[in-house]
Amino acid sequence: MAGVILEEKSFKKLGKCIELSNGTVDLLTTIETGPRIIRYGFTGCQNEFCDNSELALSVENDEWHLIGGHRLWHSPEAFPRTYVPDNDPVHWEKIENGIRVTNKVQNWVQIKKEMEITLSPAGSKVRILHRLINKNAWQVELAIWSLTVMAPGGKEIIPQPQNKSHFSDGFKGARVIALWSYSKMNDPRVYWGDKYITLQQDKNISANIKFGISNEDGWGAYINNNHLFVKKYSHDRNAKYPDGGVSYETFASDSILEMETLTPIILLEPDKEATHIEEWKLVDTANIQADNEKQIDEIVDKYIKSF
Repeated sequence: MAGVILEEKSFKKLGKCIELSNGTVDLLTTIETGPRIIRYGFTGCQNEFCDNSELALSVENDEWHLIGGHRLWHSPEAFPRTYVPDNDPVHWEKIENGIRVTNKVQNWVQIKKEMEITLSPAGSKVRILHRLINKNAWQVELAIWSLTVMAPGGKEIIPQPQNKSHFSDGFKGARVIALWSYSKMNDPRVYWGDKYITLQQDKNISANIKFGISNEDGWGAYINNNHLFVKKYSHDRNAKYPDGGVSYETFASDSILEMETLTPIILLEPDKEATHIEEWKLVDTANIQADNEKQIDEIVDKYIKSF
C-alpha cells in the first residue's frame, strides 16, 4: 500500500535535506539553506529541476546563489531586496504527508517565508502552500512569487487567454504580455501561437529572455526527456498583478528555464500573512511531441484538463 515516507538525506553540496517519497516520485527539500525544494522526479530517475547552477550575485556582505530547484520570493523584483541570500538553515517540522519549512526572518526586509510541502500518498501530485508573513511595523505592498528552475533541454508550454475582445465592445485587450528589455520578439526559442506559447531551453543560445502573460488558465507545463511536468495555480481575472498585469512569468538562458507564478498585489499588514498554492504533477509519457498546436491540444486534453 502506498504512503508517504519521510527521511533525512544529504544531497550534493547542499548538505542535509528532507526527502518525501511514495514509491512513485520523491522530493528533496534543503534544510541547511532555503526554503527550497531542490529535487522532484520519478524515483530512480533524473531530477526534473536544475540543481547545479553556478550563478551567484554579491549582496551586501554575502552571496545569493541561484542553485536551482523551487524557491519562494516576493514581487516586485528589486536589488538587493529580492536577492537577500537564503544561506541560513531553516526550521522544519512534520505535517500530514509532508513538511513545513520556515526561514529566519530576513534582516532588513523583515518578511518571513514558509512553505508547506505535501505529497500525495500515491501518484505524483504535490501541493505547495507558500506563505509570507510581514514582520515589519508597517504595511508592505507585495505579491507572492514562486519560481521553479527546470533542468535544461526541455520545452515549456503556456496557454494563451482565449476570451474574445473587439474594439467595438469596449473591452480591454484580452492578452497582456510583459516583455523584459533584453528579450527579443523574434527569439528562435519562442513560438507565439494562437492558443499556446512555447519556449525551448537551448544550451546553444546564450542570450537571456524573459516575458510574462496574464495566464487565465492558471497552468504551465514543461516537457523534458519524455516527462511532462505541470504546475497549476489560481488566476484572478479581476485582480491587479505585478509587472503590468501578469500572473505567470518565464525566464530562459543557455543553462536553465524558470517557470514562475505570482499572486495579485496586496498591502500586507504587520504580522499578517498571505498565501499562494501551487499544485504539481509529473507524467511519464512516450515520445511526447509539442511541435504544433494540434499536438499541444492532445497533451492538454489528455494530461492537463483533468488535473
